[in-house]
Amino acid sequence: MRAASLLLALALAGCASWQAPVSRPDELPEAVRAALRDSGLPAASLGVVARPLDGSVPGLALRADDAMAPGSAMKLVTAVVSLDVLGINHRGRTELLASAAPRDGVVAGELILRGGADPDLDWPALWWLLRQLRESGVREIRGGLRVDRTLFTPERPDLGQPPFDEAPEFPYNVIPDALHLNGSLLDYELSADGERVSARSLPALPGLRLDASAMRVGAARCKDWDEGWKPAQLQPEGEGWRLTLQGEFPRDCQRRAALQLVDRQWLTVQMLRRFWTELGGSLGPGDAQGPTPAGAVLLASHQGRPLAELLRPVLKSSDNALTRLIYLQLGAQAAGPGEPTQAAADRVVRQWLQAHGLDDRSLVLDNGSGLSRSERISPALMAGLLRVAQAGRQAPELQQALPIAGLDGTMTRRLKASPAAGLARLKTGTLRDAVGLAGYIPDARGRLWVFAAMVNDPQAGAKGRVVLDALADWVARQH
Repeated sequence: MRAASLLLALALAGCASWQAPVSRPDELPEAVRAALRDSGLPAASLGVVARPLDGSVPGLALRADDAMAPGSAMKLVTAVVSLDVLGINHRGRTELLASAAPRDGVVAGELILRGGADPDLDWPALWWLLRQLRESGVREIRGGLRVDRTLFTPERPDLGQPPFDEAPEFPYNVIPDALHLNGSLLDYELSADGERVSARSLPALPGLRLDASAMRVGAARCKDWDEGWKPAQLQPEGEGWRLTLQGEFPRDCQRRAALQLVDRQWLTVQMLRRFWTELGGSLGPGDAQGPTPAGAVLLASHQGRPLAELLRPVLKSSDNALTRLIYLQLGAQAAGPGEPTQAAADRVVRQWLQAHGLDDRSLVLDNGSGLSRSERISPALMAGLLRVAQAGRQAPELQQALPIAGLDGTMTRRLKASPAAGLARLKTGTLRDAVGLAGYIPDARGRLWVFAAMVNDPQAGAKGRVVLDALADWVARQH
């Protein structure tokens, strides 16, 4: 513990002297200037800070203090702060409760499903919660179902939000709440045989009718099925819903996709009632959403994975919804009465940065995942965050969660021919007009470099990766 404290103190004491010298665009490595020329991107679109942790060579910096869009590289901020503030063993938890203890197998009032930001509450986990309740002897619930999402404020942060892009139904666009049941997704199977597209939900749900008659059969490759997808229309039909699918689907193709097409409260009620009935239980009428009554009795619970394990899909697969869930948990443990959870999370992150001697003036936070048009961070702040993290107690957990160049995660196909392959651990970021790359790169002498680079330009998403990879390759070749 004393050794870790000393490392952190040394890291903070050297923050000012550690800063890489400011470079001009014409002082960039030739390979990087060539990549910029070939891409057609202006040198002014690039920001970077790269320097070995031991400070033995100057490194380089360009637009170091400019606030830039990092894309999903912003997930590093949420990951580093949450590891330190929440701890590696932090877990989300889901609970089944009742307003009073069951008597003779009967719950006289409502069954309450309380969300606690459990990232692993999928359909099997919900079924197991209900199975625990059924095997405890409960068979009849005379009230309906109450869903408690009040851990976060607002309870449904997804409602009223404009879509990020033209595909709000796909998993990367899910805005989580405190329940996050099955990621708010339902599986759909689509197939095209001849000139007709057919679709069904898995599982089939009473009250949900799928209509694929408006979909056309196209000539695209099956693996590119989603390129012809158009937003579906959900309309009331009797006591249920009619889901009309639109767009094109490839001929002689079958695909299963998890999509966010129906309201999550309706989906929660339908799935819980279905599982409970299949288990031989009965559930009375009247379903609601709201807080758990005082004095409620715990009947069963489920815990998600520890935070240190959860960061692997967050960083390696760049899971937006899980990152947002963790970011909201940072806010939930600090929010005052009525304070929006996202605003509290912003405050927690800034307090952490300031406590570690990092200037947060370039930071603009939205949801902590980088899937945002407004989030910004400077290369210098990102590099400083990574430098402090490497000196901290959770450095091994962060390192094991980062994608490895040329091997896994979002870095699987990048830097494969570079000496960085198999050694550098880097988080990627990609938006239409922004790309980012940040993490740790060992050079040819084994010195570990902190690396933070971003390209912001209308063509960055299409052309910017090669520039960032040229920079990372240059670092890996330094002697």
